[in-house]
Amino acid sequence: MERGVMAAAAACAVATSRIELGIGVWNPYLRHPAQIAMEIGALDELSNGRAALGMGSGLAAPIKRLGIDNTRPLGALRDTFAIVRGLLADKTVTHTGSVFSVENAKLSYTPRRPDLPLLMAARGPKALALCGQVADGLMISNMCPPGFAAHAASIARPRRLVQYVPCAVSTDREKALATIKPVLSGMLKTFWTLGQRVPAAKVSLVDHSGIPAADFAASVDVAPAALDERFVEAFSIAGTPAECANRIAAYSAACVTDLVLTFVGADPEADMEALARFSLG
Repeated sequence: MERGVMAAAAACAVATSRIELGIGVWNPYLRHPAQIAMEIGALDELSNGRAALGMGSGLAAPIKRLGIDNTRPLGALRDTFAIVRGLLADKTVTHTGSVFSVENAKLSYTPRRPDLPLLMAARGPKALALCGQVADGLMISNMCPPGFAAHAASIARPRRLVQYVPCAVSTDREKALATIKPVLSGMLKTFWTLGQRVPAAKVSLVDHSGIPAADFAASVDVAPAALDERFVEAFSIAGTPAECANRIAAYSAACVTDLVLTFVGADPEADMEALARFSLG
C-alpha cells in the first residue's frame, strides 16, 4: 500500500499556480462516491480550479483481500459518476443504484466548478462503452501499447485520453535501455499474471502489441537485461531524446491527448529537462 495522494496533491496545489492536478485513480470501493465528491471539490477549491479526477473500479484481487465485495464494478462506476457529478454541480442528490446510493445528499459548500473533469479508467469493452456514456475522458494504464489506445478510443470516443507510460531517456541509447528493462520486466510479470485472470488485460497486452502470447509467457522468466526490445518498443518510451519523441508521436497518432510519463532514471528532473529541450527545439 502506497502513501495517500491527498497530502501530496494539497501540497502541490499551494506550491503551484498553473499546472493541472490530476488524480488517477480513485476507486469507489475504497472511497464512497460522496466522499470522493467532498475531497475532489475541496482540492479544486484549494487549487483555484485546477483539479481533475480519474475514477475506476479495478484492482479486484487486492480489494477483495480487504473483505470488500467488488463483484459489480460497472454498476459501481455508473453510480459513482452519477453521484459525484451531481454533488459537484451543487445539487441535492438522491440516487438509488445497484451498488451505491445516497438520499438527499448535498455538499455543505458551493463547489468551485460544476464541470470539473471526471475521467474513467477502463480497459474491457463494456467499461469502455460506459466511459463513453458517463465520463469526460478515458484513462489507460501502463502496459498498454499505442494500438490498444487507438482501439479503446474507437469504443469510448473520449474527448480526452490519458495514458501512463514508463520513460527512460539518455543521449546514450544503451543506458536508456538498461534503465527501462528492469522496470518493464517487473511490470510485465505483474500484468501477465493479471492477464491470466482478466481477459481484457491479456487482450490489451497481446492483441495490440504484435507480440505472440508464447513470447509473453517466456519473457516472465527472462533476466531483465535480456528482455526482448520488442517489449521496450511496445510498452515504454525509451532511448535517445529523438527516439523518445518518435514514440510520443506514436501515442499522439493513437488519439492519446495526455501522456503521463513516469521517468524511471536516477535523475528524473534532468531527464525531463533533456526531453523537453529536444521537444522544444
